Amino acid sequence: MIYQISHNIISSLGFSSEVNYRAVKQGLTNLKLQENIFGLPTPFVGAIIDEELLNEEFALINRNNFKYTKFEKASILSIYKALENTDILANSDDVQFVLSSTKGNVHLLDNLNGFDSDRIYLWKSAQLIANFFENKNTPIIISNACISGASAQITAKRLLDNNQCKNVIVIGADMLSKFIVSGFQSFKALSPELCKPYDKNRIGLNLGEAAATIIYGKTKESALPQNTIVLQNGSMANDANHISGPSRTGAGLFLAINKVLHETNPDEIAFINAHGTATAYNDDMESLAFTSANLQERPINSLKAYFGHTLGAAGVLESIISSLAIIDNTALKVNNLTERGTVAPINSLLENKTCTENKFLKVLSGFGGSNAALLFKKM
Repeated sequence: MIYQISHNIISSLGFSSEVNYRAVKQGLTNLKLQENIFGLPTPFVGAIIDEELLNEEFALINRNNFKYTKFEKASILSIYKALENTDILANSDDVQFVLSSTKGNVHLLDNLNGFDSDRIYLWKSAQLIANFFENKNTPIIISNACISGASAQITAKRLLDNNQCKNVIVIGADMLSKFIVSGFQSFKALSPELCKPYDKNRIGLNLGEAAATIIYGKTKESALPQNTIVLQNGSMANDANHISGPSRTGAGLFLAINKVLHETNPDEIAFINAHGTATAYNDDMESLAFTSANLQERPINSLKAYFGHTLGAAGVLESIISSLAIIDNTALKVNNLTERGTVAPINSLLENKTCTENKFLKVLSGFGGSNAALLFKKM
């Protein structure tokens, strides 16, 4: 079985998975109005990692004094912290790195700031991250819009299922920049206030920074300790709807969910951790897909009003938070949701709820009509 050995989250809420989970359970967020940042003329609501704190912690592990970007520092620190409590040798030939990111060092397009021009490319960042841990395998890069973090975990499962390695280190990371924020502003997709996933009065999304790591391994079911999280299944479906969004009917997302749950009764699902960006089209599309899959009565949440949309990190970060939640027998509420309002009624959670089932579904959708679904089980 493909299972989580260890994980870590670096975000504006803290630098460990547990600290981040506790903050979310308490309803905390560091999403706030960001003014006079990135040279943008218009403020935006977002969550930014404390760079001073990041630099302090990274300096403690940076053995070679090489100059890294914020994106690379956060990624390396997250992996380092995930490895700390394991006996895994990251430099082993049996360890494969998989990097999930949508933009990487895209900010260097504006100003290289002393870095070589190849630092703009994701392959270079992935190489530097793997090199930090002296891993000689060519890292795998997944850059598939908002579903990148789910795609990376599906890739990890395939590698382990086919015995191509013993461990896979999945790192999802993205930092904000003028390029990213102005791009979403051009779509008129950003909310000027804290986002409201699935709310009747939602008006757009918030953005956030994060780096999150899951280390996966494979073993027999009998060898798994209690409360281990297993990745049972994963699927992707592309409805090829539009360059900036999936089908408004949720057709592609339904296909991904249907493939993942073909042997699972909806009543076995403790909760669905959805994409929930708080844009009008995304939340409505998801409600239609969940209804088509007969999941409209299952507890549904989104973590976007805690962290913002963390892009390539979202699938990894949100899988970790949801894994800790099901271990805690808790279905987390949708922060800032006051009045449900999607085209198809769904059970989006107004409050944290105790759950007893041992499975959860994680879904994401994104640009290019991409959709993904992951099914996790608590052993």
